[in-house]
Amino acid sequence: MPTNDPRAKKALLLKLALVAVAALVAGAFLLRGGHPKEWLDQGLALIRSAGPVTFFVAMALLPGCGVPVLAFSLPAGSLFGEQLGMTNVVLLCLAAVTVNLVLTYWLARSALRPLLSKLVTRLGYKLPEVSSADAGDLILILRVTPGFPFFVQNYLLGLADAPVRPYLVLSCAIVWAYQVAFVLFGDALLHGKGKIALMALGGLVALGALTHLIRKHYAKKQRASATAA
Repeated sequence: MPTNDPRAKKALLLKLALVAVAALVAGAFLLRGGHPKEWLDQGLALIRSAGPVTFFVAMALLPGCGVPVLAFSLPAGSLFGEQLGMTNVVLLCLAAVTVNLVLTYWLARSALRPLLSKLVTRLGYKLPEVSSADAGDLILILRVTPGFPFFVQNYLLGLADAPVRPYLVLSCAIVWAYQVAFVLFGDALLHGKGKIALMALGGLVALGALTHLIRKHYAKKQRASATAA
């Protein structure tokens, strides 16, 4: 449906630009006669050579700068599963995202708050405000709504002064579940483990269905509140 919202148009143009860049890169890759599997193996070997400490420290820090968490969780098992064991890889991934949750929340509430506040205002948005009673609802809505990158969710919740306990408990419950599924799915996919890949994919589908039900519940709750008002 067409929209006159300038922010929506900018977002659409940005997505189209990203798709175009990706297509150009893919085209150049194919024209040069690249072999995806070989390039993938070489890339994984290069990352593996940096060692698990560097990898998981990067996973804890770089998503706060906008690097997708999936860039770490999907290849983590393939990179270090044999060296550390899959259980330890999963635990290290969970530890890394938890550090990032805490770090970005703290930055949004203290060190980067003035800068982020100005940025939000300049983009035409209003700083989120939340009461202690509504904090859980806001956290759940942000975590299960598509379109909000992980780091944006964290910074917005920090700017909204969401209480730290529900922020950590609810965020970890949702983020951890997805991380476990993505780590197992990525490892199974890269190693051709069809059964495990299907099980992990089933877990992701189940989580997606659950988040859809949560969104539906809160949408119904908001309509009921608007009607009552």
